[in-house]
Amino acid sequence: MPATKDDLLSRLGDLGIAHRTHEHAAVYTVEEARALRGDIPGGHCRNLFLKDKKGKVFLVVLLEDTEVDLKRIHTVIGASGRVSFGKPDLLMKLLGVIPGAVTPFGLINDTAGTVSVVLDAAMMEHEILNFHPITNEATTSISSADLARFVEATGHEPRVLDVSVAATAAVE
Repeated sequence: MPATKDDLLSRLGDLGIAHRTHEHAAVYTVEEARALRGDIPGGHCRNLFLKDKKGKVFLVVLLEDTEVDLKRIHTVIGASGRVSFGKPDLLMKLLGVIPGAVTPFGLINDTAGTVSVVLDAAMMEHEILNFHPITNEATTSISSADLARFVEATGHEPRVLDVSVAATAAVE
């Protein structure tokens, strides 16, 4: 059974990671989140759950406004050829979340370390970052340094890469 929001918040506490969670109605898109978030400070993020042609799975975590060219992102993240979005059943199996609730906090459920984690460099420059805490009915704020600590504590290596390079290369 996947970890719940309460399991996650308990784990953050056990790791000594300061966090603040704001409850709200369920949101499924960046636009819906913008309308409901009010004055929650920090960088607001989105997450891409991707799979390459050889079956390797990636979680790309970036600011909500970062443009990405899905036809080129594989060259940045180290995928084998072009990537596509992972299916909902794989998302639930690996991260324990549904579409609309994708979050790096779901790595708590990937105990086998299957998912390769990419944190966008521009996002990591923000002091505070915001993510769904396993459910899309809340937003949890933590520091960027603590995000990296959390990812490591789940047994994953966070790779900080300039994901927007894929969008820039597409424009040239």
